[in-house]
Amino acid sequence: MYENIENSEQIFIFKVWKSNIINKCAHICGRVQVRKGFGVCCVATGIKDRVKDLDIRILNLLIENSKLSYRKIAQRLGVSTATVMSHVNSLEKSGIVRKYSALLDHEKLGYDVSVVIDVRVSKGKLFEVEKRIAGHPNVRAVFDTTGSFDSLILADFRSRHELDSFLKKIQAYDFVERTETRLILNRVKDEHIKIS
Repeated sequence: MYENIENSEQIFIFKVWKSNIINKCAHICGRVQVRKGFGVCCVATGIKDRVKDLDIRILNLLIENSKLSYRKIAQRLGVSTATVMSHVNSLEKSGIVRKYSALLDHEKLGYDVSVVIDVRVSKGKLFEVEKRIAGHPNVRAVFDTTGSFDSLILADFRSRHELDSFLKKIQAYDFVERTETRLILNRVKDEHIKIS
């Protein structure tokens, strides 16, 4: 049975003789108390409590190299392969791990022009404009931002001509008031952050 306590915790109460439930509860939250024939498991709903130390260590290994096998992750962390598989499946189901992808060196592939483009959108049509811009193959990220512009775009192009064509295209979109483009001269750091 689940019970909300001040919207901050869920309490899972079960009969002690069900050892598989005790083990599952211990795996989920690491805190099991046994009182008068019943076990009590407290599961906090905050992200810090849902993502345990082992999950964080698994995530950091996947950030370093998403091609690592469950077996290699298990060896590095000193746990069983089944434990790693269970944790990764849980992280995927919860949406913490959204997908796996390769980090490419775009310059080596001929995309020498990398830019940050700020966009100001009028009449509350931000979502529509961002969705349209995000569909362009050269755009790798679109963010809502605070400040004098509404949206920030990261994009890579093979040439200044490609960039120019893209800018003229989006500047002609309905509700795009203004753009400001900054050329990225050097990538000092461009990677995922480690989880702590």
